[in-house]
Amino acid sequence: MLPPLDAATGNLPAGIHEATWEELASAFGTTPWRAELLAGLRAALEALRLAGCRRAYVDGSFVTAKEAPGDFDGCWEPQGVDPDRLDPVLLDFQHPRRAQKEKFRGELFIADWGADSAGTRFLEFFQIDKVTGEPKGIAAIDLVKELK
Repeated sequence: MLPPLDAATGNLPAGIHEATWEELASAFGTTPWRAELLAGLRAALEALRLAGCRRAYVDGSFVTAKEAPGDFDGCWEPQGVDPDRLDPVLLDFQHPRRAQKEKFRGELFIADWGADSAGTRFLEFFQIDKVTGEPKGIAAIDLVKELK
């Protein structure tokens, strides 16, 4: 279940918060633009599920109080994913992930890949506020259970 956003920061409280698809949509699909981003996220998550991915995490300004986030960000667990069934766009990180943004309206990375020069995994990297350096929360979704 998703907790309320922190009133001071607009972020989810620190940690990984399990969410159903309905909770994610209800909490963050609240404007026409956010609904459009949500549709792109759903398409990307469905492509991951069809390739065998079981779990993904949603981050970025999309899971904050920001009225008009630019896109969504997230990462996914690669265990069990069949690369032959994976949409190649989800592995295209060229030109600041332009292909992912054009197709899905956001970008997703492999959770255990290094996100910075220190080698911080994306799963941990996304739990740090880029502005303050403080811990923040992300949403987790079980793709097998939630996307049927």
